[in-house]
Amino acid sequence: MQALSETTQQKYDKLKDELKAIGSVAVAFSGGVDSTLLLAVAHEVLGDQAVGVTIASNLVPPRELDEAKAFCESRGIRHILCPVDALKVEQVRVNPPDRCYWCKHTNFSKIQEVAKELGLAAVAEGSNMDDLGDYRPGLKAVAELKIESPLRGAGLTKAEIREISKAMDLPTWDKPSYACLASRFAYGHAITAEGLSLVDRAEQFLIDLGFKSMRVRIHGDEDPIARIEVAPDRFEDLIAQRGKIVPAFKAMGFRYVTMDLQGYRVGSMNETLKQS
Repeated sequence: MQALSETTQQKYDKLKDELKAIGSVAVAFSGGVDSTLLLAVAHEVLGDQAVGVTIASNLVPPRELDEAKAFCESRGIRHILCPVDALKVEQVRVNPPDRCYWCKHTNFSKIQEVAKELGLAAVAEGSNMDDLGDYRPGLKAVAELKIESPLRGAGLTKAEIREISKAMDLPTWDKPSYACLASRFAYGHAITAEGLSLVDRAEQFLIDLGFKSMRVRIHGDEDPIARIEVAPDRFEDLIAQRGKIVPAFKAMGFRYVTMDLQGYRVGSMNETLKQS
């Protein structure tokens, strides 16, 4: 493994110590930057006593599930897909401001069931120190269900997680941050299977055009509006390809296609909460 900065090395060692103390663990594995590092280190420390459990939900694009499966196969890590129909949970479907709490509570409860069946001591999730600075109702579910958070326990930030991931040659070290498709809906607007499919197809279209850090937020019901967020340095690229994007999005079902001049930022739907 490549050399780490002194501070990061200390936190990495602390992470390994925390996982050793747990003894056996089911890692809530989304395939993102944080949970990939957590699972990789857990497997390094605990071997077969570390199992990746991925929630196969209608809130997660198939590409994310495929990447999670491929990673575990490449590393010889035991991997379990746990099907969950998030839209059957009313508190998720109606999309209140604390939707993430109900979603996480449902998902972690399912993973706890898997851990119990496998005789594993605990469930661990991949939140980091940076997550403490945003609106994260899901962390309430983590606390209530007594889910382990080893990355936070080791004091790791997102930047340090990427540093370790790069040193370990993990494919996710530079992967853009990702949140489930429900985060594309304004609070109070019901989440539907049709809306999820619409957003997923729209984002996949942009990914295929080469946009990585981006979001397609959906506003309205009968005449949905696409609010596209990309990094400001990609504004010109987005505009240059509007001849492809606009007709494709309209064919999918969007009535209007817009670009957010503030650019891509994590949790932009939370801005309405901060203003209220």
